[in-house]
Amino acid sequence: MRVAIHQGPLDDLREADADLVVTAEMITTGYHIGARTHELAEPADGPTAARMSALAAETGAALVYGYPETDGEHVYNSVQLIDASGHRLANYRKTHLFGDLDKAWFTPGDEAVVQADLGGLRVGLLICYDVEFPELVRAHALAGTELLVVPTALMSPYELVADTLVPARAYESQLFVAYANRCDTERELTYCGRSCVVAPTGAVLARAGAGPEVITADVTRDALTASRLENTHLADRRPDLYRGTTA
Repeated sequence: MRVAIHQGPLDDLREADADLVVTAEMITTGYHIGARTHELAEPADGPTAARMSALAAETGAALVYGYPETDGEHVYNSVQLIDASGHRLANYRKTHLFGDLDKAWFTPGDEAVVQADLGGLRVGLLICYDVEFPELVRAHALAGTELLVVPTALMSPYELVADTLVPARAYESQLFVAYANRCDTERELTYCGRSCVVAPTGAVLARAGAGPEVITADVTRDALTASRLENTHLADRRPDLYRGTTA
């Protein structure tokens, strides 16, 4: 599977030559937008979903995008996965809310592992701050996730997350990670870019800079299998020793 990360404004995704195109957290509305979050929120099957489904079908590429989701009285920071024919495959609600930026406007999701089969791989979804919790990434690995897709809105001065933590998560849990960031500004926030696709070996297969860019990398099960044979973290776990240590 060829994975593309579209780092930049949501204007034209047609330039990405890939099987799966990943965009940033809350890319359809903006992230640091205060009360407008609730004004712009839509159901998972709302007009934005219809527009994205049509785009996926037109381009023949699956698509992951971030948006504010409304469901009854609640608004969630969500991402949705749509396949290349335009069908909605999975919708994930951010479970770990980051400071007042999230907690003031969103309800936390309560489903840790959301997955779908796409292009012969098991794809899992997280959002931004979620990936900074090793327990959550490991839960994905144990549940069979092979490619972990993480739309994000990482701001300066936290480049460490993109540069160091994301490759560490891929290596320690032995899965591919596609980390898609923004590269613009909102109010006092400057998003730092540095989107990446990382192999389970920890090798960075593609890395964006600080500005608008499309990066691509190939993700294969053969590479994942080879890495897991050499780097046996999952097989060597001793869960009996860990009981009571994760709460």
